[in-house]
Amino acid sequence: MNDKKRIVVKVGSNVLTRPDGKLDVTRMSALVDQIAWLRRQDIEVILVSSGAMASGRGELRVDHSLDSVEQRQLYSAVGQVKLVGLYYDLFREFGIHVGQVLTMKENFQPGEQYRNQRACMTVMLENDVLPIVNENDTVSVTELMFTDNDELSGLIAQMMQADTLILLSNIDGIYDGHPDNPTSQIIPSVAPGTDLSQYIKEEKSAFGRGGMHSKYTTASKVQSQGIRVIIANGERENILIDLIERKDETPHTEFVPKTE
Repeated sequence: MNDKKRIVVKVGSNVLTRPDGKLDVTRMSALVDQIAWLRRQDIEVILVSSGAMASGRGELRVDHSLDSVEQRQLYSAVGQVKLVGLYYDLFREFGIHVGQVLTMKENFQPGEQYRNQRACMTVMLENDVLPIVNENDTVSVTELMFTDNDELSGLIAQMMQADTLILLSNIDGIYDGHPDNPTSQIIPSVAPGTDLSQYIKEEKSAFGRGGMHSKYTTASKVQSQGIRVIIANGERENILIDLIERKDETPHTEFVPKTE
């Protein structure tokens, strides 16, 4: 990871959201600082960011009931504007231009939409623009949805032939027992084809659709395509910098890429 690389960083809702469900602007700012540092190391970064729903909930008060689809559409439509606006202001402090990419699952089927999306992100990177990717929640509902942004980030990493996918969660990685059990230890390295399903529970995160099962599934698929995947704690101070400069000392789980 010390040569010129292309990294996809996925930031989950539990990292960007405060306990009250609103957007954590302080942590968002800290992550922007770290991404700016990565770019100064001549590393290309694609950011897959959750947080639109949390941003919308914090912005809008509704005095009548909404069903789950209506909430998703309304809060994400309002929140996505605020979320990207915050990223724009934060990255602007470093002189970094950002561009928004809203996508849907059907855009990853072979064909013109796939090629157009890849071409768009390629020209952004060639012109030093940082892509900020999220699902288009206003139209992606029910069966049209990605499982979560873990799945989306994995598809982006493969589409853009990234060297590394970093999945930032609110725990340090995959443990060989329950994370709250003091005897449990992080599994630091996962070889291709390793089955960790006995350690993974199918439970969703507090504010997002994903969970560790989703990250494990995505990591295994992306690993098989020759891309390194790292699961780490986005709430740790300077986690992205530490994964580059002090990786051996930084808690994480790394899926070693499959080689030919």
